[in-house]
Amino acid sequence: MSGFVKRLLWGLTMPTVIASPKCQVVIPKNEREKIGLKPGARVLVEAVDDHIEIRPIPDDPVEGYCGVFKGKPSLTKALLEERKADRKRENKKGS
Repeated sequence: MSGFVKRLLWGLTMPTVIASPKCQVVIPKNEREKIGLKPGARVLVEAVDDHIEIRPIPDDPVEGYCGVFKGKPSLTKALLEERKADRKRENKKGS
């Protein structure tokens, strides 16, 4: 077995934790610090395929997600264009 595989299996390259009898785990300090997770913070826990992802929820979710669609098509612009087309159709019906 290669050294890398041994380190991987023994958790020397990645932090590992042991689940408690209630399946609770403690996120290692270095990992918490990397994402700025503080005590009492709310997190999103999601099962993805064969693993679980834990992501911090911003204190102000609206501000935290502001700009998340930057560079994508404008949903507001699409809605306004749709409303404009609706008005045109309604005007044609009324004529």
